[in-house]
Amino acid sequence: MGFLLQTDMLNVHKKTDLKIYKQTKKYGRSSIWKKSYDGDYAVYRLLVVRCGTFVSAERFSYNHIYSNTTTTASTMAAPVIETCHVACSANRTPNVVSWSRGGTLAFGTCNSVALYDPQERRVVDLLNGHKGRVNTVKWVHREDCAVEHHLVSGASDNQIIVWEAQNGKFTQTVQCKGHTGPVCAVDAVYVDDTKILVASAASDSTVKLWLCSDTKEADCSHTLSFGSCFMMDVSLALLPGSRVPILACSGDDSRVHLYVQSSGQLQKAMSLQGHEDWVRGVTWASLGGELLLASCSQDCLIRVWRLCAKSGTDAHVEDDHTIIKMKEDIFEVKDGDVSSVFAVSLETVLAGHENWVYGVHWQPPVFKGGEMQQPLSLLSASMDKTMILWAPEEGSGVWVEQVRVGEVGGNTLGFYGCQMSPDGAMIVAHAFHGALHLWCKDQDEEGEWRPGVVISGHFSAVQDLSWDPEGEFILSVGSDQTTRLFTPWRKEGSKQATWHEISRPQIHGYDMQCLAMVGRFQFVSGADEKVLRVFQAPRNFVENFANISGDSREKLLASSDAANLPEGASTPALGLSNKAVFQGDLVQKTNKGEEEQFSSVSDQYQESYFHPLIMTEPPPEDHLLQNTLWPEVQKLYGHGFEIFCLASDVTRSVVASACKASKAEHAAILLWSTASWRQLQSLPCHTLTVTQMAFSPDARLLLAVSRDRTWSLWRRDLPTPESPEPQFSLHTHTGKDTAVHTRIIWSCDWSSDCKYFVTSSRDKKVIVWGPCRLDDSGDSAPPPEIKPSSSILDVGDSATAVAFCPVLCSDNSYLLAVGLESGRILLYRWSPGQDPAGGQDWSRCGETDLSQSHSLAVKRLRWRPRAGRACRENIKKDKQTEGERETEEESSWVQLASASADHSVKIFNINRQAL
Repeated sequence: MGFLLQTDMLNVHKKTDLKIYKQTKKYGRSSIWKKSYDGDYAVYRLLVVRCGTFVSAERFSYNHIYSNTTTTASTMAAPVIETCHVACSANRTPNVVSWSRGGTLAFGTCNSVALYDPQERRVVDLLNGHKGRVNTVKWVHREDCAVEHHLVSGASDNQIIVWEAQNGKFTQTVQCKGHTGPVCAVDAVYVDDTKILVASAASDSTVKLWLCSDTKEADCSHTLSFGSCFMMDVSLALLPGSRVPILACSGDDSRVHLYVQSSGQLQKAMSLQGHEDWVRGVTWASLGGELLLASCSQDCLIRVWRLCAKSGTDAHVEDDHTIIKMKEDIFEVKDGDVSSVFAVSLETVLAGHENWVYGVHWQPPVFKGGEMQQPLSLLSASMDKTMILWAPEEGSGVWVEQVRVGEVGGNTLGFYGCQMSPDGAMIVAHAFHGALHLWCKDQDEEGEWRPGVVISGHFSAVQDLSWDPEGEFILSVGSDQTTRLFTPWRKEGSKQATWHEISRPQIHGYDMQCLAMVGRFQFVSGADEKVLRVFQAPRNFVENFANISGDSREKLLASSDAANLPEGASTPALGLSNKAVFQGDLVQKTNKGEEEQFSSVSDQYQESYFHPLIMTEPPPEDHLLQNTLWPEVQKLYGHGFEIFCLASDVTRSVVASACKASKAEHAAILLWSTASWRQLQSLPCHTLTVTQMAFSPDARLLLAVSRDRTWSLWRRDLPTPESPEPQFSLHTHTGKDTAVHTRIIWSCDWSSDCKYFVTSSRDKKVIVWGPCRLDDSGDSAPPPEIKPSSSILDVGDSATAVAFCPVLCSDNSYLLAVGLESGRILLYRWSPGQDPAGGQDWSRCGETDLSQSHSLAVKRLRWRPRAGRACRENIKKDKQTEGERETEEESSWVQLASASADHSVKIFNINRQAL
């Protein structure tokens, strides 16, 4: 019999929340829900509950605790800055990824904790609070398996932070300070409704227990010292039938140590022996009246231990030697006046991995039969690049391998850890290079698992980035020695587009430093080497980009000289250059009906690892590594030291480059022709490293700033029959006596009308210079004196990046973005008509909040070349009836991309109407 309820409403972002809500409310799986849309929210209304018991009618408005939006648009003003995309990766440490019952994946990325939604395929929040690398993250699971409200993280700053969900946002509530070394593992349980017990292990060879209460205070209740041993992991649970916590610690002594709280003191219960190498991970699972403990080790084995309560008579009965059974270790726990006895025995030993096993994770409890039940399913991750799902066979109870997934080939190391989704339909691993590897259970074919779309990003500092000329994708380079390409993608049936990495054009052997676009699908990059490298997109990328972005394939190929494009690229063994792979290279040299004949050794052992793929969705990590490289078409030699910065003009005909320099002879700017890739000119002026360069939007002026605290301005000379190629001459510059900046000038940029340029420095100053006037003949109006046009803006911190917005504000003022060494990004409006005295010409109109800001220095800021949001424009290509009003509303938005030393690339949507 069904019961018709009044509206029970649930506002969610994804189906997982609906599933969790139905489970916790015990509506049953056969309940009928009506789905509708309200903006970005999916609204579910419960109509009928098909169950045997009556459920009272209620109205429930679910506030997604992981969302950046905490109030609806009708109750708040339009935001100035919205986070559109965060590209980041997991830190290369075990225990740094944790999956919540609500479906949110938390992982440490540099000094932050990222909250990633696998259903929405985007980072929904960033938690900034640590001053060092985040090494471990763990959700505090609730006994009723409801959505978690607390998260614990530990970092290299020797601190543990407890985060709590408040008003839809996670905020830092408790700091645990006491360790003298980096924290490498944490775990936590609720000991009652208002107190959380946190266990932490650190490199100072101690394990500490912290009691965190609702008074926002943390008390270190116990400290365990292990002398010369290090504990790799910790896990907490409550003993069956009691509220007494039990702690498991695994270390480099090849043992698992168990501690229980007895008579108010933390006492050692026993040490579990059996592993023959470092024990990397431990985790508890509650199975009715018993506990299961899984431990994994560098001996390539996994051991599962069973802990159960024993009655007083069972504990003292003599063994029957005629029966073969596993040996039990017994310990006693006193909780007040009550004494309990528990036994621990070895349940099974799992052998299947061929390298160190770094992580194990039990499948979370599921709602079944009207109650929450713990499935006997264990996931493990190893350095052999595989994850294995283990479970006991029905009938025999023998633990066997159910599923094995992983990587084959590739120049990568294995997995550091693994997690399983709340419903067991998805599993994820994180690798040495920060990549997340997601597999999803195939709904059509039982037992089949397929790679899923997941976030990716740099795993070291991002040094530079650039938009393509059309503003449809971003290229970024970083100290992780990679160049990555991000573009929006809209899944079929989805209303919202999300950004993803779809290509990794360059995987280098040196740390990448800079890049410049010289065409829609061509760029120049510089690294910590003396050589500049030029890359051209292959045919396979252009075709896949058209599939993913929705652009016309024929149009893109026509603009890319498709007839001469290679199919792809591959990197030879021990090589640094991406070698082009043409169609003829993909034809296998075999004779049908005969044994394969090879004319040479090179034919037998081919170095081409490229395989052309037709992609309709962003590729997984193994495809990014091997099948998305761009061929290198040119090398440019001329610099004497490592390349530091690059710039290209709007006509894409000239590239300027500069290298590290401590003498004037090495600080010269080199100009290159993109037509012949020949060096055009050397521009000497500065005495130390040129830190950044920028061509004016009309390509007539070149601006350079330097570590010598000065800037120089170069103008393009008129072409002559003797020198038809572009030539530049010094227009004006500042010297030591005329310099305004007193520290290194980090960044510079041009206004869209070419009248002004801006510089930012370590001295915390941002200055707009101009006006810059050139007559039609190319000669400067005498005298060529350019002075500060603005008052000196003190931003309060080292200004490491600055950028002029290409679109003016509604009052014709200029919009500038300033990136700081602290990671914040400030938005200013500058009005040239205002009196500079007293700083009246500057007005701050926006600033990134704590979750939007970077945790380390902003390295580069780049505005999208035109107004509008890339993802929204892609969606509207199929919608021609939106009307002029919506088009005008979209034009009020601009997008800003930022690169930071915190390993992330961020894209912000800026609402010019709200400034």
